[in-house]
Amino acid sequence: QIQLVEAGGGLVQAGGSLRLSCAASGRASPAHTFNTYAMGWFRQPPGKEREFVAAVSWNGGSTRYADSVKGRFTISRDNDKNTVYLQMNSLKPEDTAVYYCAAVKLLVPVTEDKHYDYWGQGTQVTVSS
Repeated sequence: QIQLVEAGGGLVQAGGSLRLSCAASGRASPAHTFNTYAMGWFRQPPGKEREFVAAVSWNGGSTRYADSVKGRFTISRDNDKNTVYLQMNSLKPEDTAVYYCAAVKLLVPVTEDKHYDYWGQGTQVTVSS
């Protein structure tokens, strides 16, 4: 099993920035270290369904973004620290949501949540206008 713990959420004014982190621990098997998983960030706005935000390949070399965050958010990872990050700039009130990180036993970035194997507990991001 892999455990994912998000941190860095909070309350910020529109136009501000936040950096989320997601630390991974444990492994599903001896062969499945952190760098054998692609990672993703998803979010669930109040009263809405969960949606894709960003994803990164096993080595950070390939990324995917939702159109709504492209140019404002950056996903990255540090495999030495078993951590994935989401840098969020130019935040808007519509970015308000619970943000989840997730891990999938694939090497390429994945945008559909149904493919992910492990999920964190989520961290709240609130953007005030």
